[in-house]
Amino acid sequence: MMGIALMLARRGLGTTAPNPSVGAVIADEATGELIARGVTQPGGRPHAETEALKRAGALARGATLYVTLEPCAHHGKTPPCADAVVAAGIGRVVIGVDDPDPRVKGDGIARLRAAGLTVETGLLGEEARWATLGHILRVTERRPFVQLKMALDAAGAVPRGKAGTPLFVTGSEARAQGHLLRAKCDAIVVGSGTVRDDDPDLTCRLPGLAARSPVRVVISGSLALSRKSKLVQTARTVPTWVFTGEAADAAQVGELESQGVKVFRVLPSADGVLLGAVLTVLAAEGVTRVLVEGGASLWRAFAAEGLVDEVALFQAGPMSAGAAGEGASAAALAAGLAPGLDLALASRRRVGADTLSLLRVRARHS
Repeated sequence: MMGIALMLARRGLGTTAPNPSVGAVIADEATGELIARGVTQPGGRPHAETEALKRAGALARGATLYVTLEPCAHHGKTPPCADAVVAAGIGRVVIGVDDPDPRVKGDGIARLRAAGLTVETGLLGEEARWATLGHILRVTERRPFVQLKMALDAAGAVPRGKAGTPLFVTGSEARAQGHLLRAKCDAIVVGSGTVRDDDPDLTCRLPGLAARSPVRVVISGSLALSRKSKLVQTARTVPTWVFTGEAADAAQVGELESQGVKVFRVLPSADGVLLGAVLTVLAAEGVTRVLVEGGASLWRAFAAEGLVDEVALFQAGPMSAGAAGEGASAAALAAGLAPGLDLALASRRRVGADTLSLLRVRARHS
């Protein structure tokens, strides 16, 4: 049941910011029947518990609620979910991970127990933590979850576009998975060099998911961004944000803003802008999940500042025999492109003719 709740939470990623995507399942323990399911709705509300309770109706009384994140205990734009769970007559609540938000932080669990409900925590807790990590980091570290997306050829090299034309080394299935990663994030980040070389759209072009295109973010210390690039030309349709240094030329900033681009000035670093400052601003703007698509210099910079949580590594060609060895090879490849990352293989699978390895930073978060 918790596995189903996690599946629902993952399905909602990219649609609920600034709120977390939460999955909830109501089940009858006596019969094993799944009574109702709920997931945080687009925009962040109604919450998953409320959705599941509404669908369950009277059948919720005496049943068990499985929920990926501790039910909220504060009055925001909606009443506390913990109170709704109690009012519905739920008998037992199983929670994947506690909520570190100061407005909740154990109060949800305390309310449930005070009302006489049996509460258990930590079921599939590590997976629940990863599914909710964008919310957790935004609360505890004032930054979003950061995933690097790497696409490499069979030899492990990074393809480079030329004259505004991207170079694809993986097949259509892998590229579709890349678009799905975009749909599951709130913002997608590239450097100005990627904009120059590839002139990308950075939108989600999967059928039916165009509305889930993330905010496009460009890191450009010098504002070297062509006003004819697709990102600038479509800024009024799909948001384009540019992060530059505090001393950026006012005329250049004004020109971009006149075309619908939102420009943020942040603290400069020796070779551009301070990425930690960028992430702090993104978190303040409600962003919980960031996909960094490149290029390689940006991967290295995020890794150097300790700001990476996960790597999605696409490589041209099929998986070889011996998954353990290939997983270590994938981790070494990713760490070679983003030095300093200590990565563990979370999953590895074929995507069409290519391979996708999901690698997570070890013990990055307590």
